[in-house]
Amino acid sequence: MPRTTVHLVRHGEVHNPDGILYGRLPGYGLSERGHAMATSVAAALADHDVVRVVASPLQRAQETAAPLAETLGLEVGTDERLIEADNRFEGRRLAGAGPRELLDPAILRHLYNPLTPSWGEPFTQQRDRMFAAIAAARQAAEGHEAVLVSHQSPIWAVRRALQRKPLWHDPRTRECSLASVTSLTFDGDRLVGHVYSEPAAALLPGASAVPGA
Repeated sequence: MPRTTVHLVRHGEVHNPDGILYGRLPGYGLSERGHAMATSVAAALADHDVVRVVASPLQRAQETAAPLAETLGLEVGTDERLIEADNRFEGRRLAGAGPRELLDPAILRHLYNPLTPSWGEPFTQQRDRMFAAIAAARQAAEGHEAVLVSHQSPIWAVRRALQRKPLWHDPRTRECSLASVTSLTFDGDRLVGHVYSEPAAALLPGASAVPGA
């Protein structure tokens, strides 16, 4: 059977000076650094046999996919199944929130079950829709490669499922940095390997500006 690779790309950094939990809200595009991250992803995958580029409908994902699609002479497709996980806290400023903010009854009443999670789209639902999008991309690009630009939580749900680990987890432990690439290789419809890479590692917040440091 021909081997097919599906690359799951997380979008680049978002322009969000107010620290809003933006989730699926419209109007959140890439920052200047985020655009540079997208260019790094395009450079890393430019010499691959990519025949299909598909993104979540959200602006940050579409903008991350654009440089690669332009480099390869492809159109960016859209798949709703790649969208960010739904979250009941969208629109709130939770960055750096302390105990007082988190004890707000409007927030606290949704925090009763981190295993589901109770504050948003179940991890199982994220996994299932991502698996369906991956299967569609694999079939469309059979014998070649496809790129799917999505978001951290859905991509991590896929990783946990493939590793046969519980889907619930501490979000701080996710190995899914901005503009990272999780590459899944299939022999027919059988997964034979997956590799994680960070083509934009030098641009990540906190990364050293000194080469080799």
